[in-house]
Amino acid sequence: MDRKEDVANVLIADNDPALARFVLEILARKGIRGHLVGGKQSALDFINKGHCDFLFTGETIDPQPGEPSRSQDGFDLLAEVRANWPELPVVMITKARKDGSQDSRQIVETAVRAVRQGCRDFLTRPPDREKIEAILDTFLPNHDVSTIAAAQEDTHCLYRIVGRSASLVQTVDLARRIAPTSAPVLISGESGTGKELIAYLIHQKSRRAQGSYIRVNCAALSESLLESELFGHEKGAFTGAYAQRKGRFEMAHGGTLLLDEITETPIRFQAKLLRVLEQQDFERVGGNESVRVDVRIISTTNKDLLQEAQEGRFRRDLYYRLSGTRLVLCPLRERKDDLPDLVWYFVNLYAREVQRQITRLDPAMMDIFANYHWPGNVRQLRNVVRTSLILGVGQTLSLADVSWLFDELQPLAQPECGTHDSSCGKHTHGDSGLGGVPLEQIERRAILDTLRQTGGNQTRAAKVLGISDRTLRDKMHRYRRQGCLQPA
Repeated sequence: MDRKEDVANVLIADNDPALARFVLEILARKGIRGHLVGGKQSALDFINKGHCDFLFTGETIDPQPGEPSRSQDGFDLLAEVRANWPELPVVMITKARKDGSQDSRQIVETAVRAVRQGCRDFLTRPPDREKIEAILDTFLPNHDVSTIAAAQEDTHCLYRIVGRSASLVQTVDLARRIAPTSAPVLISGESGTGKELIAYLIHQKSRRAQGSYIRVNCAALSESLLESELFGHEKGAFTGAYAQRKGRFEMAHGGTLLLDEITETPIRFQAKLLRVLEQQDFERVGGNESVRVDVRIISTTNKDLLQEAQEGRFRRDLYYRLSGTRLVLCPLRERKDDLPDLVWYFVNLYAREVQRQITRLDPAMMDIFANYHWPGNVRQLRNVVRTSLILGVGQTLSLADVSWLFDELQPLAQPECGTHDSSCGKHTHGDSGLGGVPLEQIERRAILDTLRQTGGNQTRAAKVLGISDRTLRDKMHRYRRQGCLQPA
């Protein structure tokens, strides 16, 4: 199992060799990548790449060759950072006189100015090792987590798949075996399970990794917009088409095209899509010139696509074309072994936002997580951890300070066995039936339990309940307004 971590990137904007060696040594011991620059513009250029997690800057910055010869004020760099990257943590380190002495009054004045202008902390020279380590532990925590797959490009993490459960390991292994081929891939799974991460892993492990990776959210576009988005259009094809525009298929030539939530495409459009997938050529909207492409297709869906095809909501021939190889991602409730790793991963990711050092996970909180059904899957867990970090206090992550989260994360009530309950296969006597329970509560319980049993598949739940999809949607909308059902 690959245990490669997302390596944090710390920028040191200071040309003091002794200070640089000192800080870089600390960073290396903590598994953090250090980058040394001199000069304001060099620092801004690095930060502008978008992969800087923390900045140490001197009160003055000596310029690099090619930059203005005068020493530059570290406060100028601080002002630029605060204006353009307000959440980037910055710590300023004082300058020292040539004889090594420092004016205590001047230090206090500089420290006050630095903090007022947005520095998270202020250090005097020579800086204290324990102080720097404590700052790094707070803003750049590096708790160990199990990683099945990850990829880096320069200083940027392309993707990271966290966990250790057997189902996830199997899925990633299958994705790696599929990747070197050009076969189309259909990835199924509930919303929030990480389908896009698996799609990107397949692209990165394929022979098309150097080509483009283009994504289209099919659920967000109408039929007319979807056609223009995928196939492009010619100048004058419709009102507002002032120039020729390439579509996503052309942009993905030689690479991979991800059709996200493919089931949301209209039936009529599916016929056009099938032709393009079969022949790998098309005409732009408003044009008559054939454009040929070489594109690998990866599709994702949160529905049972075969059932959708059988019930006439999706073309069977397109289904067979897209499902050359299939991957199914398990929901989080079926991979509870991954919960500790995922929680620590999100702590590493978001702790710097709140400047809160987390050293322990509350066992009671983890028990709640283990018993919860996680309808929003990993995406919901991420938001729960982030909220707990923001609203909690202390070094233990818990739900004690977030009562509404505690209430929301209670497990679904199991159906009670009455005189005869076919769902549990038991026959009971006594007062444990549904007598005295309002009919609306019985109906709501039946709907919520059926949704849980069908993994949130509304079409299947409606069929089991013997009601129409529209009736089920109306009832769920009413439950949400009443606060009995959390929004999806």
